[in-house]
Amino acid sequence: MHITSTAFEHQGRIPAKYTCNGKNINPPLQIEDIPNGTQSIAIIVDDPDAPGKTFQHWLIWDIEPTNEISENSAPGTEGKTDFGKSEYGGPCPPSGTHRYFFRVYALGTTLGLPKGSSRSDLDKAMKGHILAEAELIGLYSQS
Repeated sequence: MHITSTAFEHQGRIPAKYTCNGKNINPPLQIEDIPNGTQSIAIIVDDPDAPGKTFQHWLIWDIEPTNEISENSAPGTEGKTDFGKSEYGGPCPPSGTHRYFFRVYALGTTLGLPKGSSRSDLDKAMKGHILAEAELIGLYSQS
């Protein structure tokens, strides 16, 4: 499986449009080579460079298998991020350049977790059901 975006390249700079300095919407994502047997897709976006802990920017699951996640969309059930909301929260680093990991998971089941579930809830529910995974890393720093 492979994940890309038309908005930025792997290890490239995320455009401000997709951050707290812009429209704060999710970028478009393309997913290729989804394995046979995939029942749903989950996406986790996080920042391991945040002070103190890995910061959760987007948790979304029970997405029907698809090759494209459109810009500014929520095609599944969203979990609670570290912004305290159940929606995409774009990059907004306090200082320096941070890495943002966009991870996609092909799952052999649907999860059925309620909206607002946590990252640990999502990790537990996905355990034993991951058929494939891929990641795309984008970079961002405040201007």
